[in-house]
Amino acid sequence: MQIARVHSMTNGETIMASAEIEAPPERIFRALVGKEVEQWWGSAATYRMVDWSADLRVGGHWTVVVRTAGGRDLPAGGEFLELEAQRRIVQTRVYAWDHPTLGRRQTTIAWLLEPTAKGTRLTICHGGFSGVSEAATEHAEGWGRVLAWLQAYVEAERLAAA
Repeated sequence: MQIARVHSMTNGETIMASAEIEAPPERIFRALVGKEVEQWWGSAATYRMVDWSADLRVGGHWTVVVRTAGGRDLPAGGEFLELEAQRRIVQTRVYAWDHPTLGRRQTTIAWLLEPTAKGTRLTICHGGFSGVSEAATEHAEGWGRVLAWLQAYVEAERLAAA
C-alpha cells in the first residue's frame, strides 16, 4: 500500500496542504519564487502560469497571469510579507478579476519548507476565506493539484539526472 504524499484540507476559512518532495529545500524554494513557476504550475487541461514576475524582498510585489485551457488570461498578484530563503515565504494574493467564488478578496499564503530525510516537506497555509467556504473548498482542491504538479516536476528532474 502506497502512502499518499500530497494532502489538502480546509475548515472553510483556512486551507492547509502539504507534500513530501524528494528534493532539498533550496531546490523547492527556487521552483516556487523563480520564473521556473511557468514550467511546472499548471497543465494543458486546466491552466498555465505565464508572465511571472517577482521582486524578491519583503514589501516586493509579484504578478502572474493564469492562462486557462480556453485561452482566457486571468491576472493575479500580491506582496511578499516574509521571505526566509529555503525556509519560509509569506505573501498576499489577490485576483485582478472577479473570481466566481472569491471575487477580488485578498488572501494570505504561507509556505513552510522543512528538510526531511528524503527531501522536503512543503506545507501551505492559505487564509482569508472567512464567509466564503465554497471558495476555500475549491482552493483546497487546487492546492492539492499544485503540490502534485510541483512534486512530479521536481522528482522527474531528479530521476532524469540519476
